[in-house]
Amino acid sequence: MAKFDRTIWIVLDSVGIGPLPDAADYGDTGRTTLGHIAEYRSLEIPTLVELGLANIAPLKSLLPAAAPKASYGKGATHSPGKDTTTGHWEMAGVWLDQAFPVYPHGFPPEIIEPFEKQIGRETLGNKPASGTEILKELGEEHVRTGKPIVYTSGDSVFQIATHESVIPVPELYRMCEIARKLLDGKHRVGRVIARPFLGTTGHFTRTSRRHDYAVDPPKPMLMDVLAERKIPIFGIGKIRDIYNGRGLGDYVTTKSNTDGMEKLTEALRQRQSGLIFCNLVDFDMLYGHRKDLEGFARSLEEFDAQLAPYLKLLGQTDLLIITADHGCDPDPRWESTDHSREYVPILAYTPTQKNGANLGTRTSLADMGQTIAQNFATAIPHGTSFLPALS
Repeated sequence: MAKFDRTIWIVLDSVGIGPLPDAADYGDTGRTTLGHIAEYRSLEIPTLVELGLANIAPLKSLLPAAAPKASYGKGATHSPGKDTTTGHWEMAGVWLDQAFPVYPHGFPPEIIEPFEKQIGRETLGNKPASGTEILKELGEEHVRTGKPIVYTSGDSVFQIATHESVIPVPELYRMCEIARKLLDGKHRVGRVIARPFLGTTGHFTRTSRRHDYAVDPPKPMLMDVLAERKIPIFGIGKIRDIYNGRGLGDYVTTKSNTDGMEKLTEALRQRQSGLIFCNLVDFDMLYGHRKDLEGFARSLEEFDAQLAPYLKLLGQTDLLIITADHGCDPDPRWESTDHSREYVPILAYTPTQKNGANLGTRTSLADMGQTIAQNFATAIPHGTSFLPALS
């Protein structure tokens, strides 16, 4: 029998907690997402502190808990890279031999030219950019010319933005499918993303009909082995897109972190067993890449305020794991708006544990997936379980 009938896994997208030893290889020496936010101003996150967040690494103005309510530690990414797909895949037990490609200078002619030929249109952009800034810069020209906007980021992504009244969403999806087929071999990016938007010049806004076309993860990973044992898996946010829906019995998308927390709360009411797996993306999408320290700090405080009542809903056979997939340090002293190569925090909470254990530094994010796998009497290819410490 499972030690915990139900596991809730929450990924705070981009909430890193200090540079990894190889951060210099990525140009990330000294980048620390939580560290620099805490230096920027005092954080009011009492629930996370009580769980043990400040016990993982020094955070200015936040005192470590004398008796953390959760087991706590930090995880290193074993695979090369610092993107969403790499982090989430490793959590599920997949180690990569090489990082997914990124394009700091835009996509080469060998990609753009056949893409334009197959979609029958020229493109705009073809450079790294913030999703909102690229709309400010090129949205009006797109509406005027009908040329789709192609852009990337520090992540391994090929993004296509089109106005829904200029290029219908099904046509945008068709373009993404063309791009997904082209982007293979050495150009096998982690995700192709459809980014539809609406509005007028100066007021363009992205709509909820975003769709990701991810690379299919190798087998077996966590969702595969759980599905084999008939363990129900419910995805919230972009979890379905990251894993191409593998093993998920059901899923919902989200509009914001708050919407994600509401759907996590509803999931507790409706699902009595299995894995509930959620990604909260606002930290990354709205604040990390935009170098918005204040917005990031406020978003952490909002999550903390929503977390407190959520903990009270957990039952005696529930396990909650809170972590991240990488960093995205918003400190403006670093020019880069890319993700940062950082440790991620690990907080593992269950109402039955009186004193949280120090989980130390985990050498792979797969340790979390292995813990969940072991709980459900199975295993994934990589990672060392810390399930025995959760008692």
